Order: sequence, then C-alpha cells, then structure tokens
Amino acid sequence: MDVNIIATLTITFLAVILFATEKIRMDAVAIIVLVLLVITHQVSVDEAIAGFSNSATITVAAMFVLATGLQKSGALDGIGALLGKAKSAWIFLLILLMITSVISPFVNNTAVVAVFIPIVISACQQIKLSPSKALIPLSFVSQMAGVSTLIGTSTNLLVNSIAIQQGHKGFGMFDFTPMGVIFLVVGGVYLLFISKWLLPDTHAKIEDELGFGKYVVELKILASSPLINKLADDEKLNENFNVYILGLLRNGEKLSTPSHQELQENDILLVRGEVEDILKLVAKYELAHSSGYQDLNPQDKQHQLRIAEVMIAPNSKWIGTNVSLLMRVWNKDCRVWGIQRRGNVVRERLRDISLRVGDILLLTLPEIDISDLRQDNHFILLSEGSVRQGKNWRAKFALCVMGAVVLLAALNIVPIVITSLIGAVAMVMVGCLSAEDAYDSIDWRIIIVLAGLLPLGQAMANSGAAQFIVDNTLGKVQGFGPLVVLIILYLMTMILTEFMSNAGTAVLLTPIAVSTAKVLGVDASPFIVAVAFAAATSFMTPVGYQTNTMVYGAGGYRFIDFLKVGLPLNLIYLVLGAIFIPIFWPFTT
Repeated sequence: MDVNIIATLTITFLAVILFATEKIRMDAVAIIVLVLLVITHQVSVDEAIAGFSNSATITVAAMFVLATGLQKSGALDGIGALLGKAKSAWIFLLILLMITSVISPFVNNTAVVAVFIPIVISACQQIKLSPSKALIPLSFVSQMAGVSTLIGTSTNLLVNSIAIQQGHKGFGMFDFTPMGVIFLVVGGVYLLFISKWLLPDTHAKIEDELGFGKYVVELKILASSPLINKLADDEKLNENFNVYILGLLRNGEKLSTPSHQELQENDILLVRGEVEDILKLVAKYELAHSSGYQDLNPQDKQHQLRIAEVMIAPNSKWIGTNVSLLMRVWNKDCRVWGIQRRGNVVRERLRDISLRVGDILLLTLPEIDISDLRQDNHFILLSEGSVRQGKNWRAKFALCVMGAVVLLAALNIVPIVITSLIGAVAMVMVGCLSAEDAYDSIDWRIIIVLAGLLPLGQAMANSGAAQFIVDNTLGKVQGFGPLVVLIILYLMTMILTEFMSNAGTAVLLTPIAVSTAKVLGVDASPFIVAVAFAAATSFMTPVGYQTNTMVYGAGGYRFIDFLKVGLPLNLIYLVLGAIFIPIFWPFTT
C-alpha cells in the first residue's frame, strides 16, 4: 500500500474517532486534520487554506446572517399566533409542518429550530399539548425540507463543493427539489400519523410558565435554616417536596451518603427536582443560592426579579465555559440556580460544569434585562414564549431580500455566494440586524469545520485513498450492479452520520462516491446525491444532528425516543432513495 494512502487513511480514521467520541470540539478536530494533512504533505499549503475561501463556506456564513435578519426584523412573528389557533393536536402539527416546510428550504435549519422552539412551546401551552409531541417533528421536518434545495442545509453545499472539486459539474439551486419533496411528503405523513403513538407525552408542565424538567441546583444552608443539626432523611425532603438529594458539600469536600449526614450552616446541598418543588423547599427551609444569593422568587417586588429558563444555543460563545464565568461576564445581576442536561444527571458543582449545546439553565435576573436575554443569540429563551407582534417595513424588506437571493441564484443570474453576501450586507445596512448581531449569528464552529475538512476530501482523491476504500469495500459488490452499490453507500452514510458530524461524513464519503462511479463506469450524480441526502437527514439519535440536540433538552426526551421514531423513518428513506434516486439521476447519461 502506498505511503500516502496510509497517511491519509490514518488521519481520516483519527478524525472519525475524535468526531464520534466528542472528546475534542469538532472545530478543533477540523484544524487538527488540516494541520496533519499539511505536515504529511497530503495537501499543499494553498490547498489547505482554500477551504476558507471556498464558495460553500462563504455561502453558509452569509445564510446564517440572512436567517438572523429574518428573525430580528420580525418577519417570523406571526407564526406563534397562527399555531395558537389550532383546534386539535393533529391540526397543530399539520400547520407546524407546513410552515417549517416553506421556510427550511431557504433558511438554515439550525436557525429555524432555534427560532421556533420557544414559539412552539408557547403555542403548545395555549392548546394544552405537550411540547414533546411537537419538537421532534419540528427538528425532523427542518431536515427533510432543508435537503430539498442546495442552500437549505450546509451539507448540500459542502457535498456540492467537494463534487465540483472532484471534477463533477455540480448541482443547481432546485436540482434536489423533486427528490426532496418526496422525502418531505412521505416523512410528513409518517410524523402526522405516528405522533400519537410513538412520540412521548412528557407532560412538561405546559400549564405553567416554567417546567421543562428536573434541574440540579445548589442550595446553601443559612444560619437561620431549620435544617441545621437535622438529617435530610428526618425531614423527608424526598417525599414531602419531591426532590432528590444528589450530594452534600462541606468546606469544599463532597460527603458520602448525603441523606444521612447531620446538616450544618454553610453546607451546600446538590438537589434535583422540578422548579415548583425547589421553590417550595427554598421558602420553607430558608435556603440560598450557593453564592449566598437568597432570592428565588419571581414576584419579588424589591428586586423586580424574573425566573427564566434558557437553552445554550448551537453557536453560543458560552459552550465549553462554566457557569461562574457566565454570571461574571454576561450579567453580574444574573444568578444561575440550576442546570438540566438531557441524558445525564449532573453530580458536580455547577461552577465546575462545562456548558454544552442543549443545556438548559434555570436563572434569575432583573426584569429589565429580560429583553436583552431574548435578543442574545447565544441563548434560546424558553420561559418567555411571547414574540413581537405586527410587522414593520424591515420585516417586509427582509422577506424581499431573501426572495431575491433565492430567485437570482435559481435563475443563474448571479452565483449564490454573491447573492447571499449582498443580501446579508443589505439587511445590516437597513437595520434588520446590527453588524454585531451579524457576526454573532454565524456559527463559527460550523464554518471552521467546513473550511478545515474540505482539504481532507482533496487528500482522499490526491492520495488514492478514496479509490483504495472503494476497491476494498464497495468494489467487492460491483458485480451486483450499481443499484446495490448505491444502497450500501446510502446505508454507510446513514449509519456514520449518526455518530459523527454530518459535515465530516459528507467530506469522507463524497470522494468515495465519485471513485465508486469511476469503478462502475457510470455517472457519479446518483452516488453523490445518496451521500447528500443520507448525511443531511439524521433521525436515530439526539446527537446525529444539531437540531436533534436542541429539541432533546427542550422536549424532555429520552435517547430511545429518537430511535423509536427515527429508525423507521431512516429505513423508509433508504427505500425511497433506492427507488427514486436512479429515476431522477440515472446511472447512465
């Protein structure tokens, strides 16, 4: 085996492991891959940095700005009111699916879900529907609709860019649309009819302003607390308040068997429970925030405090930082009382926890700061479902700009990279969003991943690694015909994208798709499309796609919920792909 093939495959294998284990941030992995490719001479320096000027990378960045411009201008404000008019759960889901289907093909699906989560939760409150019945459909449909155009998801742009890099002619704005519409219609019907049986009803306290699940909070025992010199078990806190004592900290040390310890002044209890129960516990036993801050009361007139629940957004600058830094830097009057992390029960001190995408924080802050919190792109405000009502001229302008961006690119009058940049600048100039908002709106981790991984696709082709993989995997079944090879490639992509980033999967398998076509002596288009659709529709796990991670916490789901709903849907899409991809993109031209 050639030394260059060995080097490229080793780097690729390392990237897959790092993406799957999530031990290192995905953007850091992309940079590591890029540096290793240069050091081992698999790509030149010019090829290594070409990803940062690639049209796909720039277009994705501009689309983030356009999506935020639509949101902040008020162009999407009427959606909540429309959803709130639904008379039944089925009608509610139908309206939600239709709205998402119209928006997601033209607006980045991560941005769509970020905007819609609080709107959907608020609308669910009005019709007494559990948010868990609506949030998985929101995530899934945003993916289904996003894959139907070239710009609906960064995966399509990335696959198209790599395909062109490999010598393919590339795809137009609506080339994916016929196949995408079939996926969308079948997937939408599936979600409408299975929602009643397969989607859980988490009863996330939709009748209250708060209550997205159980939080882990730190409560300090004050000198006046009736708990001093008593055992937690004696007071029956678990039974009387429906809370669970996870840990007891004394002088910085964690004590064992917390429920059987005699409590002392300044002890810190690590408690898990729902917001309403924690409020009762704090009031009864004179407990305080671990920093000594005592007020956790939304009706407090003196401090005019509000309780809020916020989710860490996918592009948040607070990812990887801790709660203490957030309180010191973001808002000194803010107090983070608790954290909810789906799939994990936190057993550490809050100040030591590194924040992740999808974490939900329970906090108090002055009422006057709520509007700032609502406008902050680094958070998704869940406990404030209200949105601005009424459109102004900027909302209409933003819609017109978005329409012009899509139309000019679709008619091949101006390349999409140029129209998206002009549209982004236009929205900033007229005040749909500020220049600061424009920079904050871009998920720079995604940009780094796209730019950093593009050279890997080049290296796969340059070194012959892609051809080697094909010869030793898909090439072994070429005698069964191109359709069987297509099905296996789709299945490989579908499984791999559930455990590593969809961008990484696209970069890894697009060169393989092109090499496979060369081995079979057929057109590469059907194989490239198979990779694009399979990589951009990840339904089986909450970590396979960012939108799944976002609704995982907000909907109170379990890991198994995604598998129950997503596995049948992925298998349906595999069958649809096998039937319709060769029809729209024949193997022979």
